[in-house]
Amino acid sequence: MIEIHIKHPIKSAKGDLILEFDKKFEQGDFISIYGESGAGKTTILRIIAGLLRPEFGYIKVGDKIWFDSSKNIFLPPQKRKVGFVFQDYALFPNLTVRENLNFAFEGKDKGKIDELLELMGLKQLEASYPAKLSGGQCQRVALARAIIKNPAILLLDEPLSALDFKMRSFLQDEILKIVKHFKLTTLLVSHDIGEIYKLAKRVIELKDAKVVKDAHPSEFFINSNLSAKLQFSATVLELKKADILVILTLLIGQELVKITLTQSEFERKFSKLKIGDSVLICEKAYNPLIIDMNENLL
Repeated sequence: MIEIHIKHPIKSAKGDLILEFDKKFEQGDFISIYGESGAGKTTILRIIAGLLRPEFGYIKVGDKIWFDSSKNIFLPPQKRKVGFVFQDYALFPNLTVRENLNFAFEGKDKGKIDELLELMGLKQLEASYPAKLSGGQCQRVALARAIIKNPAILLLDEPLSALDFKMRSFLQDEILKIVKHFKLTTLLVSHDIGEIYKLAKRVIELKDAKVVKDAHPSEFFINSNLSAKLQFSATVLELKKADILVILTLLIGQELVKITLTQSEFERKFSKLKIGDSVLICEKAYNPLIIDMNENLL
């Protein structure tokens, strides 16, 4: 059992906020923390890893206290059993693949490094330096390095966002395989709805530094109040006004789709919509519905 109860001030585009997070996780859980930029998602990961000391609360992993503000307990990062994978890999450029893993390894049985190299498909690259690897290969090394520490919690902060669709899909499968193999409790921060739906068993949404939703992905992303036949998540790429119409260019998966709205409809319902926002496209009979996933049902 992992218990996290913290309060900590953060700065956001909306001003000063108090981040509040009070959740429990079972061993082997795969949880995604989802929400708008600045809501506190990465801050939670940094607090768990010991990279940031919160003002109030406690973190308990199993029977060990990692942090307790009331007892002035703060376990430093090197004493926490945490594996952290960042978007930018953070590999040591002067070390080979094997040396990067060996640096993080705290055990005596070097056979585990060989096992992990084989499991991650890195055996042929063990003598290579990061500069010679592709983005996907670097991220596999970063994942292996995080796992070699035998972590109680694996933290993934947008680990695949810099990769192309094909490589992301491949590494998502690799992450699932590794997490199941080692029965790792995993916290993923991601904006990719498809990725979250594929990997996570539980989604916790943060808004304005507060938890506003906690559900299984199938419940989280599908609004039960809609009797829609089809639903697609999309990203807004362009908003273009043309005479009395507004043309939305959306990315659904790897496909571009254009949808037209009247200017009055756009101004009445979607005036806050901006490039980069996520929306949900729903087909209900023959009238499409557009839902801004950063706002309430419009």
